[in-house]
Amino acid sequence: MSIDNPLSRAEAAGTAAEAGAGATARFRADKASAAASSQERVAHLAGLAIKALNDIILEEDVTYDEYNALKSWLIRVGDDGEWPLFLDVWLEHSVEEVANKNRHGSKGTIEGPYYVPGSPAQETPGTLPMRDDEPGTPLLFQGQVTSVDGAPLDGARIEVWQADDLGFYSQFAPSLPEWNLRGTVIADGQGNFQVNTIQPAPYQIPTDGACGQLIASAGWHAWRPAHLHLKVSAPGHQLITTQLYFPGDPHNADDIASAVKPELMLDVQERGNGAGRVTTYNFRLDPES
Repeated sequence: MSIDNPLSRAEAAGTAAEAGAGATARFRADKASAAASSQERVAHLAGLAIKALNDIILEEDVTYDEYNALKSWLIRVGDDGEWPLFLDVWLEHSVEEVANKNRHGSKGTIEGPYYVPGSPAQETPGTLPMRDDEPGTPLLFQGQVTSVDGAPLDGARIEVWQADDLGFYSQFAPSLPEWNLRGTVIADGQGNFQVNTIQPAPYQIPTDGACGQLIASAGWHAWRPAHLHLKVSAPGHQLITTQLYFPGDPHNADDIASAVKPELMLDVQERGNGAGRVTTYNFRLDPES
């Protein structure tokens, strides 16, 4: 769909501050009440972080002008509601690596700031909620969910969320229906699933807010490659949060969020007869410990 389309212009009219406020509110609702670390652990980690910053200041001869520019920028991150975006883009990939280092099944990667729980559920074969005239190339995403020993997992749940053909997420961009391209498909008794959707577009993270200011000042790019977000779960097994990527995307090699892994690359084939594309990916879940 062309950006000149009135609906496309409305979708693209959202600001970083609006998206950031939405991500911050979502975090507060869903995750901010998570159990805190012990006082000793907080003291240890906070002390290391503060020491690292002080070491940088001393080693790099940071000036008062640079220090005040940092303070100003940190204030703007909060004003724009972009702490979830900043942390998920530049730090979450390391937290995810630690969290999944002992996993034997499918590879995980970052959740990102745009996850919303409670998406509409349906039995396989399913179709993600979308507009009647949803732009983009139809994509059939299918596969099987098994345990690491290969046993099919009855009742596995495949939760999918993604950007649309313009790179925007529902609930974080204006004019999109609430659950657009967000849904949960329940696999059959053999763990098999099919999800009908559209191929997502690569996109830039919001650049009109504090994170965009950092990117411009550093001369970086703001692009994420096209990807599907997934949470895959089954009774008695560990949930996996991951993303799947499309071959040939120029930003698979330099994703700003450092989330791409070779194990997460899809094999996409043409279906023929104008039916779009199809890709198959099988998930192996670790048992609960």
